[in-house]
Amino acid sequence: MKHLFRNGENDRTIMLFHGTGGSEKDLIPIAEMIDPNANILSVRGDVLENGMSRFFKRISEGVFDEKDLIERTHQLKAFIDEAIEKYSLNQSKLIGFGYSNGANILGSLLFHYHDEIKYAILSHPMVPFKDIKPTNLDKTHIFIGAGYEDPLIDIDETKALIKLFKDANAHVKEIYTDYGHRFSEPELKGIIDWYQNIIKQMK
Repeated sequence: MKHLFRNGENDRTIMLFHGTGGSEKDLIPIAEMIDPNANILSVRGDVLENGMSRFFKRISEGVFDEKDLIERTHQLKAFIDEAIEKYSLNQSKLIGFGYSNGANILGSLLFHYHDEIKYAILSHPMVPFKDIKPTNLDKTHIFIGAGYEDPLIDIDETKALIKLFKDANAHVKEIYTDYGHRFSEPELKGIIDWYQNIIKQMK
């Protein structure tokens, strides 16, 4: 997968997954605010939709091509494993950070591989599958950011995703803002606060 890697000064690595139409450069400034000394591994989606990069296909707005999503999730897992070896990353200190479409592929990774990453930031995610549920996430810490007036994602969808993760015993911190589908300063503050707490638990 096309990606950008930058060495940091500590052994934590923030993996970035952009939204529809974005690139591997979009979330780097935010990652730098979260942890200016972490490694950065930022990935570009392989799917093109009307010239816009995505991480998986969709049938229509808000309707995922679940078969393609599963296939892309397996590919992402293989890429992460290769990157861990190539860049000598500490897997126990990987933090995934996805926005919108990027949050959805990251959510799918959590659904399929409970031990691939233990820390995930999902900004404006959706429930990735109708009939698949995550399991065994008791060691996983997840931050979810959502908007009360998000025109793309109903608040009930966010709550349903949170319930799925909590039912799988994940440790979930959620924050709701008044900024719709946009990434906002209050959301960033919530992420930084959450991040400062979870890095104390990393071994």
